[in-house]
Amino acid sequence: MPENTFKLILINYWRNIDKKIFFCFVILFSLGLFFSFSSTSSLAGERLNKDYYFFFSKHLIFTFLAIIIMIFLSLLETDFLKRFIIPLFIISFIFLVLVPFIGTEVKGAKRWLDLYFFKLQPIEVLKPFFILVTVKILTFEKLRNNQLKYLLSFFLLSSIIILLIDQPDLGQSILLTVTWIATVFVSGAGLLYIFAFFSIFLISISTLLLLMPEKFGYIINRLVSFVDPSKGDKFQSSSALDAIKLGGLKGQGMGEGILKDKVPEAHTDYIIAIITEEYGSIISIIIISIFLYISFRIVKSCSKQEDEMTKISLCGLAALLIFQTFIHVGVNTSLIPTTGMTLPFLSYGGSSLIGSSILAGVILNYTKNKTYLYD
Repeated sequence: MPENTFKLILINYWRNIDKKIFFCFVILFSLGLFFSFSSTSSLAGERLNKDYYFFFSKHLIFTFLAIIIMIFLSLLETDFLKRFIIPLFIISFIFLVLVPFIGTEVKGAKRWLDLYFFKLQPIEVLKPFFILVTVKILTFEKLRNNQLKYLLSFFLLSSIIILLIDQPDLGQSILLTVTWIATVFVSGAGLLYIFAFFSIFLISISTLLLLMPEKFGYIINRLVSFVDPSKGDKFQSSSALDAIKLGGLKGQGMGEGILKDKVPEAHTDYIIAIITEEYGSIISIIIISIFLYISFRIVKSCSKQEDEMTKISLCGLAALLIFQTFIHVGVNTSLIPTTGMTLPFLSYGGSSLIGSSILAGVILNYTKNKTYLYD
């Protein structure tokens, strides 16, 4: 590629991109890298007898890869990207289908595919593409005035939920369901349709819990312990809440927290509690504010969009980002039952970072200023 052409592409990219959203994503990636070192160094060095930088080095590599993916997706022309949404969804869906057959089981849950270099959790990659494909169905021209589009999108959701429940992964199932409801509502669906589909979801989950208690009994135990702590094990959630209380406003200081040594996988599922314990509630509030500001910028951008598909897609992606953030925070503060939900951009894990980068890349692409065109 001629140097002048490449330079022109970069100039146009920087001129068109929503710089405030871009910098917010970069800040979140950077904070995730910093907190990864803080929360995993003692785990690697003292408990696993590995190099202190073992987890940090892996997180650094995946952060670098995630930023590249984010920039690449945001660099593409929007119409070109939209043509590849369905193929990318199909590929990620196939990966999810393969999990029950060749997946890797960790602590009783089979959610990962061993790709030799790292373990991929397909649902993390699938989530943003699921929202985009759902919007494609809802805005399909031939179904514009046909209520069948809601049923088709619900069947798509159901097929993914069935695979997730088999893993089992109730947290991701709830996240996708509430995000789907928000997306369908924004598209113009009546409350009656939403209530009907939501009722079907609740009845299906309840039936599974009753018919297969040996497989899904842990869900009932979590619900019981959430309602009545004396009847269940709330060690993890109680420890996270205690850590948040100990952190106060200013925190205990870097490396002084004890949650990361007490609770397994705290650097993924309880990262906001670790941050609060060591750096204080002020830092956690700032982080949550960044997520809220990104959502605000996305919604503001929707008012400028003329394309219905782009507008609904942005709303759905913003809902996915916010719901996942607040589910994570809710679990850490004992406001909702334990779900094992990561915090986008900040939790340790390659799959989570790649999924976050896809989400960020599509958001940056769809919020670009369309006034200027590439020469």
